[in-house]
Amino acid sequence: MLRPLFAHAASLMPQAPLGQLGWLRGAVGGAIGIGLAAVVTAMLLGPYDPALPMIVALMGASAVLVFAVPASPLAQPWPVIGGNLVAAMVGIGTGLAIGSPAVAAALAVGLAIAAMSVARCLHPPGGASALLCALGASGPEQWDWFYLLPFAANVLLLAVAAWLYNNLTGHSWPHQLVVPPPPVTDSIGDTVTHADVEAVMEDWDEVLDIDADDLLALIQAAERHRKRSFPNS
Repeated sequence: MLRPLFAHAASLMPQAPLGQLGWLRGAVGGAIGIGLAAVVTAMLLGPYDPALPMIVALMGASAVLVFAVPASPLAQPWPVIGGNLVAAMVGIGTGLAIGSPAVAAALAVGLAIAAMSVARCLHPPGGASALLCALGASGPEQWDWFYLLPFAANVLLLAVAAWLYNNLTGHSWPHQLVVPPPPVTDSIGDTVTHADVEAVMEDWDEVLDIDADDLLALIQAAERHRKRSFPNS
């Protein structure tokens, strides 16, 4: 009965433990990033309210993106920083304006998705950021705007750690194509272009977690591989 639900489910390619994007590299990076964010934030917030958290739980989700899938459009610096902070502000504002935690939480997540999309900084952990802040502001602890301090410190420190670690371990961050590939001509003489990729994605009416340039490079590289493997095709 459940088989049709998973028969054609999208999945990530398997990752080896080692290599430029091996899971061990991402695991070490995530540990370093969270550790740095927690320790430095605790030092910065020392003179302030001891109730302020040194690390916000949703930073773990951001760390997975920036260290394990650093090429994702959702894991770039502006989505990481802007998405989390925009969502946190939406959450606190909604929580302060609406006394009901359930209503504030639901509205904050919806508004955060809209705000991040308009600002072009969509970041999945931003939904958790909005939810947490809405509950904190509308709940008994009565979070105010001062609680943005640990969010800001956490995301900025995580971004710095991601920038240093990714670039030192062989992966540019912000993500860039190393060598833009030349156009590929198929068997009937047509050239696959960036506009073609965008047109197909628009026809599919899907939001894919891959940059259009990366997708074009993948198509072109696959075409070159096919021509090398089957030169007479």
